[in-house]
Amino acid sequence: MVLPTPRDASQRQREGTPRILLALTALILLTSCQSEPMREIQRSIKQVFEYKGEPSLAKGLRQYDDGNYAQATRSLQLALEQGLSKDDRVKAHKYLAFIYCADGRERMCRDEFRAALDIDPSMKLEPAEAGHPIWGPVFRSVKAGH
Repeated sequence: MVLPTPRDASQRQREGTPRILLALTALILLTSCQSEPMREIQRSIKQVFEYKGEPSLAKGLRQYDDGNYAQATRSLQLALEQGLSKDDRVKAHKYLAFIYCADGRERMCRDEFRAALDIDPSMKLEPAEAGHPIWGPVFRSVKAGH
């Protein structure tokens, strides 16, 4: 077995550099070109990196803020089904937990907090959220047992 020498590794790195520069140049050209075909390519690329559940999450958070908890629940669940980033999945589960706790459904509240903590074990509530008399103690209990 022949191990690569440091020279071999640096040579491979130099050989890969033109490819990286070419990719970066293409990216710059794609983002700066404003022809309609290029804008269509840009939209397609952007869609690949977006999560389909983001609009439903935003809607659910607005509904939550407006006090429409039944509608918010449906929108947040839909957002989770459609697909969200890690941080947004945590957020959706957290708000579902708030809704369930406020509605007296402690088991479902715990389940949602657990789901959020499964995604991000370091998850914390904001100080105002953590101090809430209903879901603050439930969150601390779930986090302690997680």
